[in-house]
Amino acid sequence: MTPADGGRRTGRRPGDSGAREAILTAARHAFGTVGYGGATIRGIARAAAVDPALVHHYFATKEQLFVAALELPVDPTEVVPRLVEEGRDGLGERLARTFLGVWDATPGQGPMLALLRSAVSDPAAAQSFRDFLTRVVLEPLARACGPSETAPLRASLAASQLLGAAMARYVVGLEPLASSTVDELAPRLGAALDVHLAGPEPTRGSGPTAAVPDNKR
Repeated sequence: MTPADGGRRTGRRPGDSGAREAILTAARHAFGTVGYGGATIRGIARAAAVDPALVHHYFATKEQLFVAALELPVDPTEVVPRLVEEGRDGLGERLARTFLGVWDATPGQGPMLALLRSAVSDPAAAQSFRDFLTRVVLEPLARACGPSETAPLRASLAASQLLGAAMARYVVGLEPLASSTVDELAPRLGAALDVHLAGPEPTRGSGPTAAVPDNKR
């Protein structure tokens, strides 16, 4: 070994064909143990034995790395804003159709299903999922709700409809939801989403009043 050799940094070379997969493996571990907010590009690079610049070369940002680690067939950071930009009319069904289509197109639902299951009981996984949903889903949906102080709440209610459908369909296997087609589900789920995203603001006190038993009057 020459003196020059002794001074070189160890680790994978930029051209190493296994570097990308090593980064993804390290990223999944980091997101699963310390959450999206706690994971860093530098820490992931160190675990994968690569230079941080190589992580940026493959994935550009931590957000894109998170998406890649989920093995999604589309990039939600691009798809959700595009669906919103198409306007409120039919937004709910477009979201439902895309959301269900992405899950159905992911073989075995892979890391995405694993994260959803983990988020139920693991705080770090829940934090990762929450941070990602806020940035990628809730913020664009809140903008779609228009200038309203209730926009964040309405967006989170819409997101809860999507997550509830995913949990029932892909985790619990609730029938006939689990075996229904996207074409059967999207219009109905979309209508529920539109209630939150595009429906009129409820008037305070306008809902049905529960009957009061005679002995309580």
